[in-house]
Amino acid sequence: MGELKKPFFFIAVIAIGLVVLVELGSSLLIGGGDAGSRFALEAAERGITIPPTDVSEPPGRGIPYLALIDVIAFYTAALMGASLIVPEKLHGRLQGILTLIGSIVLIIVSLILLIIAFVELLIMVSLFLAVPFGTIAYLVIWGFFPRGDAAVILSLLMFLKLVFGAFLILAQPRFLQNKGLVALIITSLVANVVVAFLHGFVPIILVSIVDDLAAIIFAIVAIIWAIILLIGSIPAVVKSVRVSVGG
Repeated sequence: MGELKKPFFFIAVIAIGLVVLVELGSSLLIGGGDAGSRFALEAAERGITIPPTDVSEPPGRGIPYLALIDVIAFYTAALMGASLIVPEKLHGRLQGILTLIGSIVLIIVSLILLIIAFVELLIMVSLFLAVPFGTIAYLVIWGFFPRGDAAVILSLLMFLKLVFGAFLILAQPRFLQNKGLVALIITSLVANVVVAFLHGFVPIILVSIVDDLAAIIFAIVAIIWAIILLIGSIPAVVKSVRVSVGG
């Protein structure tokens, strides 16, 4: 790390940190609006009378679930940055322990979110196929996905991810030799492209369904990466324990 260009490296860390923040905050911009009046209007147009209801549009899950993957990249970059401050011996001990704990937490969180997204997908598909009333309910709640807002957010995320990758290489070209890091960045970029493609590929009334499907895929990918990190942390933890016992 002696040849590391710190200004470029810190820009990279800031960029990936912003990526995670934007992804987590995207739910505030995508969905969440009141759908009760539109529900009643859609039903009335089809000759169905319903009592007043308090219904809101659930936020999209695809973009927020990207954070499950990108938080790994942020953690990796932050860990490399910590090596510039924390003594090497202490950093080596903490790295394995923190990675072990973090990977377990990520697996648990990803599993919970995977179940939530899967259940929601089943509800959406069931309503969509339950003609006519169920279809009306689906169209009102999930049938008007804010595709334009999502496209803006995804474009911003792609820009920040490219900044992260570019400045990481500028900071230290040898980062390209880290196959795990390169694979993680590629995974993040591909996931961004996948959700953007799915949003634009299907009719607007089906975007919520494919968005939820993308969220499920991202949760599974995050679990796979977390398992890889978990396995990779075990030797470091064992070594740290041996050193502590021996000391």
